[in-house]
Amino acid sequence: MPYVIPNSMKKLTLVSLLTLFSISTFAQAKTTDALQKQFDGSLSLYFYKNTLRMLNQSDNKEFDELIRNIEKLKFLMIDKTDKGFVVGDYKKLAKDYQGESYESIMSSRHEGRNFDVYFKDVKGSTPGTVVIVNDSTSLFILDIVGKIDVSKVGTLFSAIDESTDIGSRIKNFVKNKDKEFGKKVD
Repeated sequence: MPYVIPNSMKKLTLVSLLTLFSISTFAQAKTTDALQKQFDGSLSLYFYKNTLRMLNQSDNKEFDELIRNIEKLKFLMIDKTDKGFVVGDYKKLAKDYQGESYESIMSSRHEGRNFDVYFKDVKGSTPGTVVIVNDSTSLFILDIVGKIDVSKVGTLFSAIDESTDIGSRIKNFVKNKDKEFGKKVD
């Protein structure tokens, strides 16, 4: 007599497959993960919709609208002077994102920083947006599961950078790196 799979086992299998599928559709870019491993010790923070809402201390409706389509955000900060990140690394990074089917959709400058925005939209999955923020000493990656109005990328970055808690973590990270290398810290 053949073995019959019970309905409860079928449901468990279906739920497991759906869970695995949903995890794969919310994956960050492999390039961001590789960058984090390559530059071990870099600052990495994760934000979900609720934690992004907590950045909106003033209940700004425009900010709520800005983050409306973001499911998850990985924030990566690399101290370029500490880690030896050079222009060739930046060019390789851009090529690696494009190799993952991210398309360059915008380049701009905001408050002395260069912003490059890449977008990936694969049918049947959540879109992905990667924002690379580059200045003379630091490289920031905002790897977003979801999408954002590209004209407001600077606003999102400023909100993260100026958040009391997150901004202090970023500044402490930089100060600690300066102490390690004997630089004068105020």
